[in-house]
Amino acid sequence: MLTRRQFLARLAGGCSLLIWPGLTTLAADASEHPQRLLVVLLRGAMDGLGAVPSYGEPRFAELRGPLALPDSGKNAILKLDDNFALHPSMAYCHRLFERQEFGIVHSCGLPYTGRSHFDAQDCLENGSSSPDGSNTGWLNRAVAEMQGAKGLSIASAQPLMVRGDAPFVTWSPTPGKSGGPTVLANHLADLYAEDANLSEAFAQALSSQQIVPDSPAHGGQLAGAMQSAGQFMAEENAPRVVMVQDTGWDTHAQQNAALGRKLVELDTGMKQLHESLGDHWQHTAVVVVTEFGRTVRINGTKGTDHGTASSILLAGGAIKGGKVHGDWPGLSKLQEDRDLISAQDMRSVLKGVLRDHMQIDADALDSRVFPESRDIKAMEGLVA
Repeated sequence: MLTRRQFLARLAGGCSLLIWPGLTTLAADASEHPQRLLVVLLRGAMDGLGAVPSYGEPRFAELRGPLALPDSGKNAILKLDDNFALHPSMAYCHRLFERQEFGIVHSCGLPYTGRSHFDAQDCLENGSSSPDGSNTGWLNRAVAEMQGAKGLSIASAQPLMVRGDAPFVTWSPTPGKSGGPTVLANHLADLYAEDANLSEAFAQALSSQQIVPDSPAHGGQLAGAMQSAGQFMAEENAPRVVMVQDTGWDTHAQQNAALGRKLVELDTGMKQLHESLGDHWQHTAVVVVTEFGRTVRINGTKGTDHGTASSILLAGGAIKGGKVHGDWPGLSKLQEDRDLISAQDMRSVLKGVLRDHMQIDADALDSRVFPESRDIKAMEGLVA
């Protein structure tokens, strides 16, 4: 497995022919077209009302129960306006919001309305109206519409979102000496942390074996992937489009603890991405998506179950931040008396960013990038 440095060295040295047959290096593409796009896929269904609580809704506290965090004092939500806030774990994103470099589109859904993670992820990634609508990904097809552009995914295997005929390489960080037991400890720590008694016993067991999992300050694997994305996109021979993914967002039990940890990873990743991009941040748009949302009502294990609509998070110097975009359906009426009603198709948000930031033609978006989607209009006002 190539390290990031080795990977870039081969590209800069002309060895990109081995990775993208028939193509030259990325340098000309990056210099002539400064716009960058990072897509972050959170697998498992992020709770949009947990990440971006609508605390101003009259029924919010009643429906969410213990999941409704306080609006003042310790562990208080980070208010955005009179209705919306960010989870307290998203302090850096809140600072970006105040700088108008972070925004939200709430209550976004897919044409697929079932509750299967796998089907919903396939629908989201292939960009069609159904889970089996295409065997290629919308992000690959988007790159095909950008003359001379190439893409990169940071993942252990090629995600559906980036599969297709356009030049898209998949790179996975080389495991270091801290792999093996430490990587396993990172995964198990998330599970055991949901139970106070098990968490203490697990910590003692790790201590006896002299194994130290990543602390929240390090941000975990998602933060590392986002930092790597920024480092790639800041290079002279940079890919213009990068995709990263993360798992662990399925919060059926003890959601306050589990979601808080995952949002720390995302928030840390956003900070590390910003820092690693440097001046390229001003030309970058970040789109954070998940396959569906979660139930508005809390379940019996202090978590939430598979729902419908969630939030899309936007960041970067190219984003028109400092606001919650799109329509908001409110909580006075729920879908099937349990779910947030979807107010906008996710594809409308993706179209808005691709059209206004990456300069992809609207006809191409309607017919090729998102097939047979002419009725789904690109959302206006997402890009600065």
